[in-house]
Amino acid sequence: MFFSVVIPTYNRLPILQKCLRALESQQLRDDNLIQGYEVVLVDDGSTDQTLNWLAQHKEEFPHVRCFEQDHAGPAAARNLGVEQALGDMIIFIDSDLVVLSNFLEAHTDALIQGREKLGSDSFFTYGAVINTCNFENPTSEPYKITDFSAAFFATGNVAIPKHWLEKAGLFDTGFQLYGWEDLELGVRLKNLGLHLIKCPEAVGYHWHPAFSLQQITKLIDQEIQRGRMGVLFYQKHPTWEVKMMIQMTWFHRLFWGILSLNGFLNEKRMAPFLQWLINFGKPQLALEIARIFLNWYNVKGVYQAYAEIQDQ
Repeated sequence: MFFSVVIPTYNRLPILQKCLRALESQQLRDDNLIQGYEVVLVDDGSTDQTLNWLAQHKEEFPHVRCFEQDHAGPAAARNLGVEQALGDMIIFIDSDLVVLSNFLEAHTDALIQGREKLGSDSFFTYGAVINTCNFENPTSEPYKITDFSAAFFATGNVAIPKHWLEKAGLFDTGFQLYGWEDLELGVRLKNLGLHLIKCPEAVGYHWHPAFSLQQITKLIDQEIQRGRMGVLFYQKHPTWEVKMMIQMTWFHRLFWGILSLNGFLNEKRMAPFLQWLINFGKPQLALEIARIFLNWYNVKGVYQAYAEIQDQ
């Protein structure tokens, strides 16, 4: 099989450099199971000199083919990457993910085992995603907090035959704000009869800066955007399962309303306590506690967007 690793990127040059170098350092066995691989990088209108840096260091990245587009979001960027991909097998990762040297081999083994088990290629493999704040050496971080997702299909670390993506219709570029474009595609893939096979040996370290109060405004905006895109998701697939995923139920409204005291525990009132945790060396715990009001913003965003649609 020939892999095309599709990576959308937008203003992430420092961690992108580590991402690409890790992919150039893949250790492949001499068993001819992997015929080769390429890295299809799609720059989504970055303003941080990403393309200039890549042009200056192209000898360092023989597997990278770079494409660019005006800023249109990750759905459009991934679609362009798939359209330009030469491989029969697509791997999606994000540009802030740093993989181990056996990454491609691990996905290959899982794909072969899956085909033997199912007797077809109607499945995809999903690797492990480990959160880390260690920028200098992301892969040295011990296994601590793994991204948990009940999603059927997510693009953090997934390998899938290209023809299934084409049959499903690729990503819906109507998801131009934050969130849900990959999970929505997952619903269509599931309707085609595809299965999910976990591949914990294909490890990627998802780098993000340690939580600080300066991030809160952006995080709130993302939650509001995610709420609006969640309603678009529900419009396309009006099922109870999707309502649960986007938190558009009385339970979520009641649960996060109670936890946040109907918004009383907001970013301003909780800031001193969150800063105390950060100063105490517990930024991840501070972020998890901040999710009390972040999720409340998300739920309110969902219901506000839904009400606007109903009024049209």
